Amino acid sequence: MSDQVLQQWLAEEAAVRARLAEPGVARPEQVRGKTGLETFHAMLAGELPPAPIARTLDFTLVSVQHGEAVFQGHPRLDHYNPLGGVHGGWFATLLDSALGCAVHTTLPAGRGYTTLEFKVNLVRGLSAKVPVVRAIGKVVHVGKQVATAEADLVGHDGRLYAHASTTCLIFDLPQG
Repeated sequence: MSDQVLQQWLAEEAAVRARLAEPGVARPEQVRGKTGLETFHAMLAGELPPAPIARTLDFTLVSVQHGEAVFQGHPRLDHYNPLGGVHGGWFATLLDSALGCAVHTTLPAGRGYTTLEFKVNLVRGLSAKVPVVRAIGKVVHVGKQVATAEADLVGHDGRLYAHASTTCLIFDLPQG
């Protein structure tokens, strides 16, 4: 079963990567008038650039829907800490991306967010022997000013490596 999941995940990622633009930061006029979900759909279609950190840390947005964002990453030796395992910051970055983007998918045009609080629980170590993991973020609540979300970092074999939660501040984006 897990070999089938691994092959499916790798194929899904390859299809997404084939469409992606070069990493960068979208200009305000490129996202103006777009909802959060429309922004991510444009990114997955190659119309908007993915964030540069995804290239640096070898992870990719693989899917979004309203209230959910999924990132896939490849633990590598480049991500190791001095003790010989993947650094907790790598776990945190994937989880933070999934959490924040899940919130972002729910926002109307003209609204933005920032992280107020973020908690990570690392429950199992990672090494380069694990070929791929997914950070799956799901919104718990979205209000006028505050949103919360939860995420799991799982391997293709179904093992949980970490889980996280966040509280985000929602605000109007500057006009102009």
